[in-house]
Formats: sequence, structure tokens, C-alpha cells
Amino acid sequence: MTIHHHPGPESLMSCSAGSMPEAFAAVMAAHMDVCPQCREELALMENIGVVLFKNMSPSPMTREAPVMAARRAEADGDAAVARSSKISAGDIPAPLRSIAGDYLDDIAWKRLAPGLMHYQFPLSKTAIGDLRLIKVAPGMALPEHGHGGSELTLILRGAYSDKTGRYGVGDLADLDDNIEHQPIADAVEGCICLVASDHKIRFKSIMARLVQPFTGM
Repeated sequence: MTIHHHPGPESLMSCSAGSMPEAFAAVMAAHMDVCPQCREELALMENIGVVLFKNMSPSPMTREAPVMAARRAEADGDAAVARSSKISAGDIPAPLRSIAGDYLDDIAWKRLAPGLMHYQFPLSKTAIGDLRLIKVAPGMALPEHGHGGSELTLILRGAYSDKTGRYGVGDLADLDDNIEHQPIADAVEGCICLVASDHKIRFKSIMARLVQPFTGM
């Protein structure tokens, strides 16, 4: 597997600090499972953070201290999982298998539209955002859209292309609210991807906006 698209430095820093929203952290963990380059970069950022923390002067405890400790423990745990994860039988990334199982073909897909299926992951009650698998039929073009916030998309099978390039298995599209695009699934394999977002999609098509309340996207 050759990975051409990786998360931006801001996303890596947020992951290292343990400050990512739950849905985005799941996509990052899945990408780390298959990307040695990003695992190395994440480990480097964590080491820098440890050095900076050790050089900080002691300060009085505050009510926020337990929260900060929890964040550091969360970051350490996520990093340990990413570094130790092994690719085994199955095509679903290891960090998601306890919820989704081992194989994409066994997912309980639900129909969104002709040629478009999805599977939505449950998140914690206090979590903000959305995490789901999207399955697009070969050659299908999704409606042109923008994003109300950030979006992370990890390709698990097949590929898609848009104005920013072609994304294959293992590639991660790290998008913000400045991007408007129209992904087109690979003509032969189609595309299955894991998508995290913190706001609803901004569809340009009136028809897509009309059906949006029924899709939850």
C-alpha cells in the first residue's frame, strides 16, 4: 500500500495532544493503523510534548488539573494503540473492529440513495459530530458540496477523485470549510470510506438539500 495523502500538521498536533473530538480521533486512529509515516510523526510530536512538559515550572494545583491529566492519559493511550496495532485478517482498521467487525462486506449497510449506502457509528452522548462509513457505487459522482466545518475522510476500499486529487486505500483527506468539491468514485471498484465531520454538509443542489434531513449528513 502506498499512501499519498496524510493528515495536516494541525490534525497531527491535535491528535498528539489528545484534544480531537471523538469522531475525528477514530479516523486518525484508523489511519495510524495503516500508515507508518504518520505513526512516526505522531511519536515525534509526543516526545516533543513530553520534553516541554518536563521543562515546565511547577505550579499550584487547580480545578482544571484532573481534566488536563485525563487529556494526557487519553493521548498516551491513543498513541500506544496506534503504535502497537497490527494488521490482521479483515479490511476494517483494527481500532474499529470491536464495533464494526472485521470485514466491510459484513457491515449492516443502509441505503441513502441509489448507489449510496452508509453505516453510522454510535458516539458518546456528549460527543459532537458524526462518524460513518460511506459506500459509493462505481463511477458515481456525489453532489457538489462544501463543509460547514472540518472533515476527515479515510479510504478503506477503492478510490475517489475530486479537484484536490485522487485518494486511494489508506489516503486521508483532511478538509476544512474552505473546500468545495464533487467526489467521483472509482469506475471499477467504487469507494468505501470512513468519514468524520463536525457540521452538516453544505450541498449546492436544491434536490440534495431537500433530502438532507432524511440522510443525517
